[in-house]
Amino acid sequence: MNFDTFAGLPLHILLVHVMVVGGPLTALAVLLHAFWPEARRRLGIVTPIAGLVILVLTPITVSAGEYLQAVLGTTPAIALHVERGLTLQPWSIALFAVALAEWAWWRVALGPAFGPRLTPVVRWGGTTIIWVAAAVIAIGFLIDIVLIGDSGARAVWGSTLH
Repeated sequence: MNFDTFAGLPLHILLVHVMVVGGPLTALAVLLHAFWPEARRRLGIVTPIAGLVILVLTPITVSAGEYLQAVLGTTPAIALHVERGLTLQPWSIALFAVALAEWAWWRVALGPAFGPRLTPVVRWGGTTIIWVAAAVIAIGFLIDIVLIGDSGARAVWGSTLH
């Protein structure tokens, strides 16, 4: 059984589409969760679950890409895409960590069981840390996935569109 293809297509190509749509949506959910209370209430546990999905799919997508690289060979454009693609795992870990932390902060730490016991300084400090982490990680993730996607698109289509 070959896990590097699906219905005759390289698995990397299919997974890339999931990452290109799901990754930015997850980053957006992290931002909304952090800064918009109504979105936070509606998103709930969905944000960390989406972060977990991206976290799990990142190494699978990279592995499928390595298979595709072995089949196609390496050109300078593919080498750049591979180099950039390897930078996504830390961002995926951080995105999931922030998604989980912000959910836990508002749901558990500021919830009815613990929230009333926290001082205003702790509440403000924790919220500020969540805001900064969410903004930095979500924006960093978005920039990285755009750079990876751009290099992949150029590797595939660069020579045909001149």
